[in-house]
Amino acid sequence: MTARSKRLAIVATALMLGSGLAACGTDDATSSDGTTTITFWDDNGGPARTPVWQHIIDEFQKANPKIKVKYVGIPIAQVQQKYDTAIAGGGLPDVGGVTTAMLASLVAQKALDPLDTRISGGALNGRLNEQVVNTVKATVPDGRTYMVPMSTNMGVFWYRTDWFKEAGLEEPESWDEFFTATEKLSDKSKNRYGFTIRGGAGSIAQMMEVIYGQSGITEIFDSSGKATVNDPRNVAALEKLTGLYDKVTPQADINNDYVKMVAQFDGGTVAIMQHNLGSYNDHVKALGKDKVAAMPVPKSGSGARTVVSNPVAGIGLFANGKNKDAAYRFAEFAASKAMNSHWSEKTGVLPANTEVNDEPWIQGLQHVSAAVKVLNDPDTKVVQMPYYLPEFNAITKTDAEPEFQKVLQGGLTAKEFLDTLAAKLTEAQAAYKQRNGG
Repeated sequence: MTARSKRLAIVATALMLGSGLAACGTDDATSSDGTTTITFWDDNGGPARTPVWQHIIDEFQKANPKIKVKYVGIPIAQVQQKYDTAIAGGGLPDVGGVTTAMLASLVAQKALDPLDTRISGGALNGRLNEQVVNTVKATVPDGRTYMVPMSTNMGVFWYRTDWFKEAGLEEPESWDEFFTATEKLSDKSKNRYGFTIRGGAGSIAQMMEVIYGQSGITEIFDSSGKATVNDPRNVAALEKLTGLYDKVTPQADINNDYVKMVAQFDGGTVAIMQHNLGSYNDHVKALGKDKVAAMPVPKSGSGARTVVSNPVAGIGLFANGKNKDAAYRFAEFAASKAMNSHWSEKTGVLPANTEVNDEPWIQGLQHVSAAVKVLNDPDTKVVQMPYYLPEFNAITKTDAEPEFQKVLQGGLTAKEFLDTLAAKLTEAQAAYKQRNGG
């Protein structure tokens, strides 16, 4: 082979190797100066989140000058397809943002590494909220931790503090006090309603939060795998909720989705609205900080507070990565006290790192402070939603939402509705266990 042919062969080999690295989605070859590059996919890239991650990356690179992080922002609506495509055809990053909503699918495809040993042997050991970690573990068949949790959310009831003050009412602690308040705050002659029910898109998650919150039942499935949603205590709780419709709620609630519900509350016709921490800015902008506050889900008759789990956001370590130690170091750094505090404050979510709980910014935000207190209370019981079931979204949205509207209108009983929902969840759970050898 001539000298020129040898040079061409070397170049061709280099190009093929480069193509192979690109196909794996990483730029993780260590450079001649010892610098390692890892690729990070942000699963919710955009003007709100990208600057937050850029700050975390900058701080990480200052603390770890031999590791460079390549940021790739992906719109949230595209991220599941992006991951699935990369798993099938190559191109996964070293590390990326994931949520419990997509975790089961990624784990089933063997795309992620379990991180239990790394977490227990590192700086995050004992510093992650137990309820949040349990939600992550409950999402997968083997009960392992396939992501470093960063944050979660919590359902709350937003209420008009000025209306409560006018009526001489305190923030409800029990469900009896809650229902009494909805009645006292209603005055249809003044176009005032004590509550608004989400009867349209997204209604089932909020309905389940109310019924399990009242009943105090802590598991979606009993030991035999049967769904508990139609337990007589839940049936009675649903009857209490739907009994509010068109009495202390607007009639238009039958078609309420998030936008319509917020429009009613922020428009000044509703005293109490159920949602989560994420709608804070909308309420403050419309009503003013002094006229709105958040109350946690009231305690059940047993005295315990029962809340349903919310999706957890965090960082996953991809199994095909070439520099896993560097990738995990980034994930661990992002979940550290300073960075988790920055992340949570800027995005309006609950931090997973318990060291953040006493930060001044949390104490200065009533809704976050109240939610953090509930999340970290050992007496709080979290009902783990079965996000791992592939059929869960179809059952709770496509199937159940129209039927829930029939209950509100009186065309279907609460028991009939919950019996049907329970049967579908039980069937899906049995199929899941069979697939996973349970």
